[in-house]
Amino acid sequence: MDERLQCARFPRSSTYHPEWVLASFSSGANALWLTEWLTEWLTEAVDLRPGMRVLDLGCGRAMSSIFLRREFDVQVWAVDLWFNPSENMQRIRDAGVEDGVFPLHCDARMLPFATEFFDAIVSIDSFVYYGTDDMYLNNLARFVKPGGVIGVAGAGLVRELPGEIPDHLHAWWKQDQPWCFHTPGWWRNHWGRTSIVDVERADTLDDGWRYWADWLRLIAPDNTTEISAVETDGGRFLGYVRTVGRRRADSPLYDPAVSIPLNYLQKPLMRV
Repeated sequence: MDERLQCARFPRSSTYHPEWVLASFSSGANALWLTEWLTEWLTEAVDLRPGMRVLDLGCGRAMSSIFLRREFDVQVWAVDLWFNPSENMQRIRDAGVEDGVFPLHCDARMLPFATEFFDAIVSIDSFVYYGTDDMYLNNLARFVKPGGVIGVAGAGLVRELPGEIPDHLHAWWKQDQPWCFHTPGWWRNHWGRTSIVDVERADTLDDGWRYWADWLRLIAPDNTTEISAVETDGGRFLGYVRTVGRRRADSPLYDPAVSIPLNYLQKPLMRV
């Protein structure tokens, strides 16, 4: 029996064939593990029920979307900017869930949905690329119903860095991705100060750095710089972060899609 990706911490994910998981990954994290970790809380918070509409934002190759459909029988809109929706459609079809997973190619900042369309929004290991924008939560939250939840999980910091990048992280810390990593406390403040959502969970995954390193050793064994950084760090700074907020019903949201004026009025085109 192939024991790769067998993990007692993630029993649902462990039932998926490792070859399928390895053929479907799209980031430096195992999307199934992070989705299962996030939904452990979501099932308590919103009771994911068959037929509920879920936005999977930054879904990559739709592995998390397929998991959500198969495990909870929800309808999932699988949105990503970087991966081909036609390829995702084939993967969705082969998984037998094309009746409930709908792939779309679009930018997270230009989502084409009606307000209050979704019961829940999730984002797995992609939210840091756009969600740190001070204005982004207002843009996103209008798509979820009042009382609905927004839940994100991905790489981050378990505690704030000192003034300088620690020596053991220098070789890996580049000028792009790691600078958008933040702690649960940072995310709690970033969302909570807006009064758009009530932050109900902001925490880290126990031994998240170990799962991070285990996954990298499997999918990218030649990436010795990152593997060494994560293992040497040993959870001092690097790990997986989860944040969940519930949209407040009393917080009005600006809808930039509304045109001005609201109704077209015909006027003379030319001076007579």
